[in-house]
Amino acid sequence: MGQNILSDKSYAFAIRIVKGYQFLSKNKREFVLSKQLLRSGTSIGANVAEANGAISKADFSSKISISYKESLETKYWLDLLHDTDFIDDNTFNSMYEDADELCRILFSILKSTRIRNQ
Repeated sequence: MGQNILSDKSYAFAIRIVKGYQFLSKNKREFVLSKQLLRSGTSIGANVAEANGAISKADFSSKISISYKESLETKYWLDLLHDTDFIDDNTFNSMYEDADELCRILFSILKSTRIRNQ
């Protein structure tokens, strides 16, 4: 999977996260968990963008690693928001699936860059 696809998917996911944050803060009056989701969910794409401008293979791998960890954290916040009834099943399933897809892509890239660097 190319970097452009990852950039596009992570950017589209960040837009969903921002809209989710807007919904949670305006309609559900939830500010703490949703802010955590906003931070981690938008950080995935930001770190992918930084990886695209990496100055070395180690720098690239580091940024992809951070993106991967942020995607795992995002899944945690989605779980918590779902299990505390702030987001419904359909929203959760759709957003979690997108976050999980990003996790799989990032982990695949991370594995291949770490193997090549050894």
